[in-house]
Amino acid sequence: MTDLMAKYGDAAERMLHFVETRTTDQASDVFHVPVANYLDEDRWEREKEQIFKRLPLMLALSIELPQVNDYKAMDVMGLPVVITRARDGKARAFLNVCKHRAANLAPEGKGNCRAFSCPYHGWTYANDGKLIGIAEASTFGEVDHSTLNMTQLPCDEVAGMIFVILTPDLEIDARAWLGDMYEHFAALKLETWYYHKSKIMRGANWKVAYDGYLEGYHFQAAHTNTVATRSPSNRAIYEGHGPHILIGFPQNAITGLHELPRDQWGAQENRGYDFIRMLFPNFALFLAPEMCQFAQLFPGAKANANVTVMNYVFPTRPETEEGMKALDEMCDFFFDVVEEEDYFLGLKVQNGLESGAMTHQVFGRNEPGNQFFHKWVDYYLDETGQTPAPVMKA
Repeated sequence: MTDLMAKYGDAAERMLHFVETRTTDQASDVFHVPVANYLDEDRWEREKEQIFKRLPLMLALSIELPQVNDYKAMDVMGLPVVITRARDGKARAFLNVCKHRAANLAPEGKGNCRAFSCPYHGWTYANDGKLIGIAEASTFGEVDHSTLNMTQLPCDEVAGMIFVILTPDLEIDARAWLGDMYEHFAALKLETWYYHKSKIMRGANWKVAYDGYLEGYHFQAAHTNTVATRSPSNRAIYEGHGPHILIGFPQNAITGLHELPRDQWGAQENRGYDFIRMLFPNFALFLAPEMCQFAQLFPGAKANANVTVMNYVFPTRPETEEGMKALDEMCDFFFDVVEEEDYFLGLKVQNGLESGAMTHQVFGRNEPGNQFFHKWVDYYLDETGQTPAPVMKA
């Protein structure tokens, strides 16, 4: 048995215990979060600047840029970003901006090309960011091409994922950023999957939305006919790995583990229990036997809004039109559950927070994931450096 399977076996044993004893992982105490943390525009700006623009964000899977010259261009919180794979096979990221008059170079979406031509004046850039052509250069005047290259962003690729920091010149080491979560992602071999599609979902403040991914306390009330038919409410394990979290949700069928040898329990993900692999500050991945759904949450245009990109990947690409249609239907089902149940409720929560009915939200001892997350947000916003790094206490 591998070390990871042994760890998963121990996790399965804890989940089984919680189901059979009707208990769950618990923090040492309840935890209060000021309502203002979800509403204050100044704090929201600080969250964007100090968290979203200074920490590595998982912006693409390797399988989204499988070939040399592939690119992915996107809007990230109003910043135009393009990720490319040049001739050397290395993933790079840039601000998707021409250094002449600031027009976007690559059209939003995905494609394959060796160079980008600015749609405004025709300046040309190689996909490694270098300026290689100025339209009618003889009439333009002398300029130093090296000062007019695309603005590069820190970028690193590991475990089938491409991480980008949205501020130039910062150091990035995605392997170190993942820490102990690396083995949990490397084992998935995401670089071998088939990327099907993504869909955009919009909701409340990004923390309101993320709170919903961090606990299963709401399953019975909010997901009575969907998630709760698979997983019992208020039964979960939590492991903190730096600022990241591995959550284990038992299934109603977890008692079936008793029929298997103990050394096989670690290999039963989706057959008795599920894991949610979460990366701070905005990434949540759910793996099912036949597909994988992962969410990327970003602050929206105002403090009371978020933009979430829901992505869907599968072990293999279907060979038939019927197979592709079946994948679409599966993606739409998972998307609708999150949008119509979680994000719909999140908008109601946002309205309630704005009503003035309360000054603080209280997270129970049975919601250690939420407590841990909010402590890490506070940690990164503390400019004094006096706040110690939070530790998960289950």
